[in-house]
Amino acid sequence: MKSKVKHWIHALDLEKHPEGGYFKEVYRSSESLSDQQLPERFTGQRSIATSIYFLLPEYEYSAFHRIQSDETWYFHEGSPLEIYVLKTNGDLHIQKLGLNVEAGEIPQFTVPYGHWFAAKSLGNYSLVGCAVAPGFDFSDFEMASADVLCEQFPQYKDLIKQFSID
Repeated sequence: MKSKVKHWIHALDLEKHPEGGYFKEVYRSSESLSDQQLPERFTGQRSIATSIYFLLPEYEYSAFHRIQSDETWYFHEGSPLEIYVLKTNGDLHIQKLGLNVEAGEIPQFTVPYGHWFAAKSLGNYSLVGCAVAPGFDFSDFEMASADVLCEQFPQYKDLIKQFSID
């Protein structure tokens, strides 16, 4: 593992994430919303918002997954990264997250709820933050099955296989 990756893992007390990469929850609102205040896709109450640090080294990727909330990514440090979003209408959106706006990068990007998405660093590592509202709960987290996604999006089979765990 490269020294900067080790540095960030240690300095921010990051741990392995099930989708790939490393993370640490750094914020969970003290207030929550009841299931009656939330859309029907949620079961039970949720924090109003949550936030994590997320580190993707060059040798890992964030596998295709989806959640039931919008998730905003914020670029912090390192190399830019690409976020791959399979939209519910069948389109693929690839967004570069970084600070070089002249090269098509943006420092912040929101993945709408319910869309499948994956990510990879375009260099040695990418350190980002991710904010979720309503707040993240693992019961709202779904890892993609490559076979199921390939049936749904056959035109992106190679990409799906590249960013799947199974």
